[in-house]
Amino acid sequence: MSNQHYYSNQPQTAHDRKELTALLRGQKFTFVSDAGVFSKSGLDYGSKVLIEAMDIQQQAKVLDVGCGYGPIGLSAAKLAEHGHVTMVDINSRAVELAKENAKRNGIVNVTILVSDLLAEVADQQFDVVLTNPPIRAGKETVHAIFEQAFSSLRDGGELWIVIQKKQGAPSARTKLEELFGNVEEVTKDKGYRIYKATKRLQD
Repeated sequence: MSNQHYYSNQPQTAHDRKELTALLRGQKFTFVSDAGVFSKSGLDYGSKVLIEAMDIQQQAKVLDVGCGYGPIGLSAAKLAEHGHVTMVDINSRAVELAKENAKRNGIVNVTILVSDLLAEVADQQFDVVLTNPPIRAGKETVHAIFEQAFSSLRDGGELWIVIQKKQGAPSARTKLEELFGNVEEVTKDKGYRIYKATKRLQD
């Protein structure tokens, strides 16, 4: 069994590039994926559910955590046409693919970085944080994303996450409620839950 994960910094897996097409929010995208990145064979269902549900304003400053080869962040960039999307992933191969996919789809309002969780953007504030968290990396990592996202959101900012019920949705919701207080289940589809947690600073 390989010890390589899609959340490895430098995947050693042999390349196996694939071209994928997807219709997201009424826009056609083409993506290149590769071995050693998340959901290499096609856009995973949870990401699709999040993309269709997320509410992104045209001027928004958005962060996509664990961007993979880019579908969530690049979809957000199309919606935030007068804003900007920062996309981060620990996986350097995924980051290179996301940069390539931004070019393929003519998307320029993005910054794409290798980052261990939110380390490289810790000094920035965002209106929206999006994540399809790396469940296989463990609960501690997922909860660290939630904590760091809370710190990186401006007052009134929103964290949007997708998580499967059987992969820890109840404990994720408990953690989000602990941090944010204000958590809404926006939609559910085939066992996937979309949660929106809104940051409200106390008076």
